Amino acid sequence: MTDKIPVLVTGGAGYIGSHAVLALQDAGWPVAVVDNLVTGFRFAVPEGVPFYEGDIADSALLAQIFAEQGTQAILHFAGSVVVPESVENPLKYYRNNTANSRNLIEAAVAGGVKHIIFSSTAATYGIPEVSPVQEDSPKQPINPYGMSKLMTEIMLADVAAAHPINYGALRYFNVAGADPQARTGQSTAGATHLIKVAVEAALGKRESVGVFGSDFATPDGTGVRDYIHVSDLAQAHLLTLEALIAQPERNLTMNCGYGRGFSVLEVLDAVDRVTGGQINRVIQGRRAGDPDSLISDNARIKSTVPWVPRYDDLDLIVAHALAWERKLGELGHG
Repeated sequence: MTDKIPVLVTGGAGYIGSHAVLALQDAGWPVAVVDNLVTGFRFAVPEGVPFYEGDIADSALLAQIFAEQGTQAILHFAGSVVVPESVENPLKYYRNNTANSRNLIEAAVAGGVKHIIFSSTAATYGIPEVSPVQEDSPKQPINPYGMSKLMTEIMLADVAAAHPINYGALRYFNVAGADPQARTGQSTAGATHLIKVAVEAALGKRESVGVFGSDFATPDGTGVRDYIHVSDLAQAHLLTLEALIAQPERNLTMNCGYGRGFSVLEVLDAVDRVTGGQINRVIQGRRAGDPDSLISDNARIKSTVPWVPRYDDLDLIVAHALAWERKLGELGHG
């Protein structure tokens, strides 16, 4: 049994971070959250979890949190995640994702934190020549978002080689769904995630769903992606944390996906199935840089940690997203 050490979750009021907080809390880990609430929501942090409103650029705040909480591990989710925005405003992404991560890592080294798990992305691969994509595939990001994350991975590797700290970099594919108990979910207004957009349309919050590209080299012509349930992703973080604690000299870089893909039209069909309705689909032009298919090779994570996905079912992912979207409406946020 791994000792349950105090964990700080950066960006713990956001979509994926809040699910990681629940997973840690459910499993009995001491957990605290820091979030600047620019894209996060205070209501997403469970009662009883120490919460610090602030920015990871604030070294004094980080030192205070580490001292007060006895932080020994960090799950790092704080950052900016909208790919088109990163193209329009690259400096924002290099500040929020790269420079601020550098500050966090420096504070962690100074504060004696032993383990960091970093929220990375399949965008580090760019447009892979081979799919499913493996961790040692070429890293060729095609946008500042992917590059800002890759730069943080490189920093972590260099720092782990020089200091008594180890890290896990988890490269997410398309994260979707919501907590099965509807305690938290994707709450961001104007989100760009397909399943979020589709359930909003199904509930009448949007008039239609844009399908960007119908001429991809895929069975139905629409882009294929690997959708992973956010609660399975949160579980992957806990298992990675246990692995880092068990072997402090080891670092882990692992894909997080199910190893199979669904097209845009298949996702919209699933939403129609779950709701019994019909979403209005509007075929539009391709977006720059969208690969035909992006699917994870997840052999490494499955052989490294005892990760067994519990929600690997597209209709279930949609149903959980839909339940959360309805609850957002009840909370007055939808």
